[in-house]
Amino acid sequence: MLLPVNITLGVVLAVLLAAAVAVAALARLGHARAIAVAGLRAAAQLAAVSYLIGWVVHALPWLLGFLLLMFAVAVRTAGRRITQNRTWWWAAAPIAAGVVPVVALLLLTGLVPPRGLTLIPVAGILIGGALTATVLGGRRALDELKLRHGEFEAGLALGLPDREARMEVARPAASDALLPGLDQTRTVGLVTLPGAFVGMLLGGASPVQAGAVQLFVLVALLAVQAAACATVLELVARGRLHRVPWTAAEGE
Repeated sequence: MLLPVNITLGVVLAVLLAAAVAVAALARLGHARAIAVAGLRAAAQLAAVSYLIGWVVHALPWLLGFLLLMFAVAVRTAGRRITQNRTWWWAAAPIAAGVVPVVALLLLTGLVPPRGLTLIPVAGILIGGALTATVLGGRRALDELKLRHGEFEAGLALGLPDREARMEVARPAASDALLPGLDQTRTVGLVTLPGAFVGMLLGGASPVQAGAVQLFVLVALLAVQAAACATVLELVARGRLHRVPWTAAEGE
């Protein structure tokens, strides 16, 4: 066991969270309260999930329900990070486009058995990766369209369709969403030892087995994030995901 679950762990976690909040506040980073709330929510949510998974994995309906809950929370989180109007629900498309084909492939090939204790963590990792790519890609694309609106208008003046004009402006910025995953994959084993690798080693697996699992996770995440990034870019380019008032967008 890496960490004993006792009062000492609780105290250390509290001190680390307080330090993160203090640094953010003193440096005026603007997210001190968000850090505190995120830490407390993470503690509550992980405690609840730790108890839930124990009995969810034994019943298929509950397992499917739990996976849908993970997906719904990811969609809501990603959508609201990108926009505050009612187009936020389009965030379901890039997350599904990335996760569903990869999970289906893993199940059909037998690499991941349809058991809760295996499927939930794998799906969670992939959904989390798709969420990150969707948020970064969508926000960067919309920010760039706002910043370079003149270039978008110039594209329209030259005769480009709306989609093509938006795509020319937004594509380079949206593609930055792939950089965290690329950097993690490029530097794995040299700079970082990610969680799957460390977890396998602590669970008694050989270094070769741990390396194989980590490689699988990284490559699967690259596929998921590439699909999510491409899909959210397409939604922005087509005007489905935007930040203009909903009433103004209804006529598009």
